[in-house]
Amino acid sequence: MTFGFETTAEEASAGVDLSGKTFVVTGCNSGLGLETARVLALRGARVIGTSRTLEKAEAALAPFEGAVGLACELSEPTSARACAKALLELGPLDGIVCNAGIMALPEVQRKHGVELQMLTNHIGHVALVLGALDALTDDGRVVMVSSGAHHMLPEAGIELDDLGAERSYDPWKRYGQSKLANILFAKQLAKRFEGSARTANALHPGVIRTNLARHLPDRAEGMISKMRTKTIPQGAATQTYLAVHPDVAEVSGQYYADCQPKETHARANDTALAEKLWAKTEALLADL
Repeated sequence: MTFGFETTAEEASAGVDLSGKTFVVTGCNSGLGLETARVLALRGARVIGTSRTLEKAEAALAPFEGAVGLACELSEPTSARACAKALLELGPLDGIVCNAGIMALPEVQRKHGVELQMLTNHIGHVALVLGALDALTDDGRVVMVSSGAHHMLPEAGIELDDLGAERSYDPWKRYGQSKLANILFAKQLAKRFEGSARTANALHPGVIRTNLARHLPDRAEGMISKMRTKTIPQGAATQTYLAVHPDVAEVSGQYYADCQPKETHARANDTALAEKLWAKTEALLADL
């Protein structure tokens, strides 16, 4: 079967037996995260789902046998590290799907001196993944949910000298930087996985009407109404595919959309930027 735009998460995982395997899904309480968790559980996996509060995570996962909910406030590194510590105790982990995120906040918001989209979408996930790596199996997979919005960038790609958006703030460029960061992190992680069977990849899920769009102004809603949108089951397909399908067991450091390899913005292949971002992120986390 050839997968594409209309493929659903169930179709992307059809025939895959995940019995005895454990997967982490961040942002499990709604939208793509909830659908990904549901389909992984349907295939026999134990799902560990995270949300901003334990109550939200546990409520969302209640229908799935053996599922475990954890609190993970990605904008708070101490919370992400505490979640990672819990994952080490719950491991081994066969995959980590970094699905949670926030998008296009209309006004600049900062925490710990960092613009909130970068802090939540990138830095929080880095803290979680790196903190839990010791629990990842020898052939475990890390899946970063990025976005086609990573094309919406300033000239520098990521303004590493202004992560707090002190000089200027554009909601989409800041969101785009955070989504580029997801791709660069996946590529750098893939480099560090070389010589092993572990993989790391990033993806664009498509344009889907979920809670992620709750901050969008009316004019953006009008723009979205003219675009070809996906259902939630279709939107969850590519991340599910990268997390479990045998056809991509040896694929690493790539970017996918519609369950197919996809070209990125040139900045996503900027190795020097990726290395600088990694170092900057580690330095920030060391202080938080």
